[in-house]
Amino acid sequence: MPHPAERRLICRHIDEPGYTTDIQCYFRHGGYEVLKRSVARKPEELIDEVKKSGLRGRGGAGFPCGVKWSLVDRRSGKPIYLIANADESEPGTFKDRYLIHQDPHQLIEGIMISCWANQVQQAYIYIRGEFSQGARLLEAAIAEARAHQLVGPDILGTGYSCEIYVHRGAGAYICGEETGLIESLEGKRPYPRIKPPYFPAVLGLYQCPTIVNNVETLCHVKHIADMGGEAFAKIGTLNNTGTRLLCVSGHVRRPGYYEFESGKITLGQLLNDICGGPPPGRKFKAVIPGGSSSKVLRFGERFKVRQRDGSTADWGVEDIPLDFDSLVACGSMGGSGGLIVMDDSVDMVAALGNLNAFYAHESCGQCTPCREGSLWMKKITARMVHGDARPQDGELLESVADQIAGRTVCPFGEACAWPTQSFVQKFGDEFTGYAEARKHPSAASPALI
Repeated sequence: MPHPAERRLICRHIDEPGYTTDIQCYFRHGGYEVLKRSVARKPEELIDEVKKSGLRGRGGAGFPCGVKWSLVDRRSGKPIYLIANADESEPGTFKDRYLIHQDPHQLIEGIMISCWANQVQQAYIYIRGEFSQGARLLEAAIAEARAHQLVGPDILGTGYSCEIYVHRGAGAYICGEETGLIESLEGKRPYPRIKPPYFPAVLGLYQCPTIVNNVETLCHVKHIADMGGEAFAKIGTLNNTGTRLLCVSGHVRRPGYYEFESGKITLGQLLNDICGGPPPGRKFKAVIPGGSSSKVLRFGERFKVRQRDGSTADWGVEDIPLDFDSLVACGSMGGSGGLIVMDDSVDMVAALGNLNAFYAHESCGQCTPCREGSLWMKKITARMVHGDARPQDGELLESVADQIAGRTVCPFGEACAWPTQSFVQKFGDEFTGYAEARKHPSAASPALI
């Protein structure tokens, strides 16, 4: 059941008893009524509503959705494509999976409204290969919508036609990056493209203008079209409008997914009041606030943050409002909304070793700094965990990470470098003294690499 502090918008129905994924249930809850009203409006009006809403992409970067739509090259004469990014490959993130599994028609309606607004006639849902059940649910939901003239030819008798296709990936993290995703969708190895010139809005799928939006982002479009951009902009906080889905995993008593007005709760309120605090007898040690690639925050550290009115705030980790800008001001990011919580039982070197093993495995190999550097970081942390730690290893890890970030075609370089940089900076004492600490192990067992 929802927590009383939540403001549920896109998760309004999915936990209701008896709510199912079939279209008749969705109809009973007002499903596709917004699409019916939307196709009676001018497409440019809907784009303007999304701009007014201030909606920022929920996939990680937080780029304004309306601005992304406005950058699409509409003068080229080429078809415009829309891709729903359902790859959700960021560790610690599971919100999109819940939306797909429990309310697939909301996503389809959001896609169709977005397609009408941008005059798209062919859309794709690129879904992570491991989400086999989600792919089946989406295929079934699209078939139901097509049977009711909500997808496919002559939608609702308007003469407008648009098809949606589900494309399953092969479980590669790099396909969460939009140009790598496009390469994969074209049947090629998912090497991210160089930008410029390959901005998807100009040269995307099949070298045509392409919009790539996250699942949660497209679900929000339905509610913006329903209530209007100005009303949506009143939810949340300035420059961080609407609600945000947050998924909490790790060492809390009540992990799960939650939906709040963006910026209206702090990290401490979420973890202590809503998620029930740490396990009995434990204390919070660290939190990764936006999926595994965002920089870790250490409990006990403090931040001097300049606020919009010009004053300076002194925040602890618990005081940070959960919005894009506040987390950036504290040296991390909101990312995909996946919070990974660690208590004082965690071996931080072993935790970083797990992350390094993941990123070394997932590097696409296109860029030398990332291909080689991610593997070096994995080898160093694996060596440390398995009994051959050296006092200078933290410094060595940070040096390798510094030579990756900013030197690759896509943001994967930062994704694999930022955890190492922040873990070593925030918990350097553990890295320097790791060999000695391993001689006197605590009750916690290091993670396997």
